[in-house]
Amino acid sequence: MDLSEHSKRLRILIGEDDHLGSKPLYEAIVMKARDLGLAGATVTRGLMGFGASSRLKTAKILRLSTDQPVVIKITTTKERISRILPFIEENMTGGLATIEDVEVILYHGRHPDR
Repeated sequence: MDLSEHSKRLRILIGEDDHLGSKPLYEAIVMKARDLGLAGATVTRGLMGFGASSRLKTAKILRLSTDQPVVIKITTTKERISRILPFIEENMTGGLATIEDVEVILYHGRHPDR
């Protein structure tokens, strides 16, 4: 895929306990992004956070929450970002999604001989 110098990043913040059926929502989103031909996606777990409900989510042992913050970053072209937005809007019951401009300086797969 040829990413233009000026692409977009979709950033989705949800909880680790958010699901779509029996599958974690973050996994469903990444698989949908792949199926739709988006350039790439990464999921990271946060150590601590809160959102619109102001409910604190943390990895500290003394806390009872196992619903860690999860960030999904998808970088691709503006046109391809628009392909996944209906899926996001339909399946996110809480959280935050943002789109921002990014400048792509390098994008290519690994070569087996390197």
